[in-house]
Amino acid sequence: MKFDFNPMNLRNPKAESIATFLDLRKDPNTGANAINVMTTSEEQARQVEAKLEKVPEVLRVMSLDSFVPQDQQPKLKLIAQGAKVLNPALNPDQIDAAPSDKENVDALKSSVDNLRRTAGDAKGPGAVASRRLADALEKLANADEAMRNKAQDVFVTPMKIVFDQLRNAMQAEPVTLKSLPPDLVSAWKSKDGIIRVEALPKGDPNDNDTLRRFAAAVLVAEPTAIGGPVSILKSGDTVVKAFIHAGVYALLVIGLLLWITLRRFVDVLMTLVPLLVAGAVTLEICVLIGLPLNFANIVAFPLLLGVGVAFKIYYVVAWRSGRTNLLQTSLTRAIFFSALTTATAFGSLWLSSHPGTSSMGKLLALSLVTTLAAVLLFQPALMGKPRNLRE
Repeated sequence: MKFDFNPMNLRNPKAESIATFLDLRKDPNTGANAINVMTTSEEQARQVEAKLEKVPEVLRVMSLDSFVPQDQQPKLKLIAQGAKVLNPALNPDQIDAAPSDKENVDALKSSVDNLRRTAGDAKGPGAVASRRLADALEKLANADEAMRNKAQDVFVTPMKIVFDQLRNAMQAEPVTLKSLPPDLVSAWKSKDGIIRVEALPKGDPNDNDTLRRFAAAVLVAEPTAIGGPVSILKSGDTVVKAFIHAGVYALLVIGLLLWITLRRFVDVLMTLVPLLVAGAVTLEICVLIGLPLNFANIVAFPLLLGVGVAFKIYYVVAWRSGRTNLLQTSLTRAIFFSALTTATAFGSLWLSSHPGTSSMGKLLALSLVTTLAAVLLFQPALMGKPRNLRE
């Protein structure tokens, strides 16, 4: 039996925000499922980074040092050589004045003639593209000046931006931790010197088993690790343990109350055993139909204890009084319609568009069906013939 500890699976995947997050989470590089370790010094951060890189479940480890390139000197030498070659073109000593609109029109018409002359009567893809471009340039040449200015903004302005970026790239300098942008540094190092080391999961980040193995492996290497997968894993384990404790305590209290009421240990067992059988069958059916437990539907089991024991104690009390053929009595009909009413009320949650609410309604309806089956089919066979008790 699996417990789905990921709360994102309880959200509507068709909602725009959830759908966007799920798409982003598919890429481990987004850091949606990253685990972080906080260190107090650069040396400690390097040690943690080296330790996490050895964990098989970790795809990549990042820290502030990751933004400082390795082998910078050979790369800077190549950039300097490229700048020496490109500098005359990127930074000419003399820049001609911008052409007038008439000169632009003449240049466009000249290009149109050259393209059509080159294309000729050929029918290949190159000739077709040349004629199509010539037609577009001819329309631009025959348009007004405002239209040509718009075309210049579309084609020329981006080229200026690209050339500016290329000029800046040709002026590269050695990168150190001190030269990194302050906004970037603040995301990885706090003002009081705390440095963050980030580990990304290997495999499908939307798979619960992958996240569980990833979180468990990182916690073994660094017990102080924090982050989404760790908190989700630990909260899921806490919820499961809490419900196990709650179930045990509830059974003890129910058993004590039954003992006070029935005063016979065998009668208490006849009340509780069908309840436990119903719970076991419910879990078996969940495994068969692929319905995992989650934060929402796990609340069905405390309800199963309360509602189920109520149905079963009716039969035990009637059996103790000497009544026979319980399946043919009005008591059975009352239990059946009571369970049907409760199952209808809880089962209506099954129709909800919310995955968490729907799974809760599904498990509630299933648990009530198994509880009713245990009452009507298993408990009469367990009790056998009624015995006469003297009050």
